[in-house]
Amino acid sequence: MRRLHKLLLPALFAAFTFSIAAFAQADAVHSPAAKSPERQAILDALRGGENVLYQVNFIRAHNGWVWVDTTPLDPKTKQATAEGGPNLLHLVSGKWTVMDLSKVPEDKNDPLGPEDASPTYIRNLRKTFKGCPGDIFPKSSN
Repeated sequence: MRRLHKLLLPALFAAFTFSIAAFAQADAVHSPAAKSPERQAILDALRGGENVLYQVNFIRAHNGWVWVDTTPLDPKTKQATAEGGPNLLHLVSGKWTVMDLSKVPEDKNDPLGPEDASPTYIRNLRKTFKGCPGDIFPKSSN
């Protein structure tokens, strides 16, 4: 029994340490890798059941939030079918949910809104969607 404890305790400690490291990594700001389950779930939420292929122009996630800029492509020809653009998604009860960016107050001095993702727009967005981290957005070109 004592020998079992000597073998089991280090194994449990290693598993616990690995779990904490994996959680910390998943919680850090990151760009979900192409073909990863996380990225697939995000794009599936954007698709909403439609047969759409996306070219991902930008994607960054942190703390259950993701900012993604996509261009929809025809699945057969791989040609753009629409202009596309940015979206904010939030992980709610294990499911990615597309947030309604029309709820973000408009600023007459910032007419491009989410298309530009200026510091003013991001500030207004974060006031609207509490808890959304600022590090998921692209650096402003301003």
